[in-house]
Amino acid sequence: MTWWLAYIGLGIFTGFFAGLLGIGGGLVMVPTLTMLFVAQSNFPSDEVLHMALGTSMATILFTSLSSLRTHHQHGAVLWKIVLQITPGILLGTVLGTLLASRVPAKPLAVFFTVFVCFMAAQMFLEVKPKPSRELPGAGGVFAVGTGIGSISALVAIGGGAFTVPFLNWCNVQMQKAIGTSAAVGFPIAVGGSLGYIYNGWGHPNLPSGSLGFVYLPALLWMVPPSMLMAPVGARLAHQMPVRTLKRIFACLLVALASRMLWKLFV
Repeated sequence: MTWWLAYIGLGIFTGFFAGLLGIGGGLVMVPTLTMLFVAQSNFPSDEVLHMALGTSMATILFTSLSSLRTHHQHGAVLWKIVLQITPGILLGTVLGTLLASRVPAKPLAVFFTVFVCFMAAQMFLEVKPKPSRELPGAGGVFAVGTGIGSISALVAIGGGAFTVPFLNWCNVQMQKAIGTSAAVGFPIAVGGSLGYIYNGWGHPNLPSGSLGFVYLPALLWMVPPSMLMAPVGARLAHQMPVRTLKRIFACLLVALASRMLWKLFV
């Protein structure tokens, strides 16, 4: 029962920040799920991170839909950009999941930790774009989507950590960048979830209740609270400045990722 409560609490927390900041929640889910899985004896030590990545990506599939609906109601989703970037996103997620399934857990954890620290630094610095900068053409958006999809699938995030900064860098209003990122998170989650299921299918020694690298008991307990909280966070994104929350969130990300790395190596 203790694990169920932990999954519910994680779903509440990640759902709220998914809606508030336009992220999928994987940056919190992956290190936290890794710690929870390590603490359970029925998870093979070499696959705990892959299980955390796959389960996180599957959860984002539902959270992104809930967040997207609220942002769309506020007119904050730029659907033209979503349509241009989605083909590249889908191609990138296939490439990312193939790579993730073939990388050992410890090197993958190191990559994830470095990535999280980089994203946290981006949140703190808040570099302002040049006023004249605009979005690239359809080909450029496709290429950016491929890159976002690849790295997002590799570290199991909804893409917001890349999509929001990219759109903001191109002078898209912050609320619209967050709303569009929530929409982009859905194709990332679709491609990523299928990839982790396929690459983990038939893998020996996975715990009971696993669908490839997706651990269904955790997924089932995390999805309902995350879907309930995502609209709450999304509504707040249109009512309050998020600068302070982003900085607090950045500190939390570094702490969680560092602890995940410590648990895997010590």
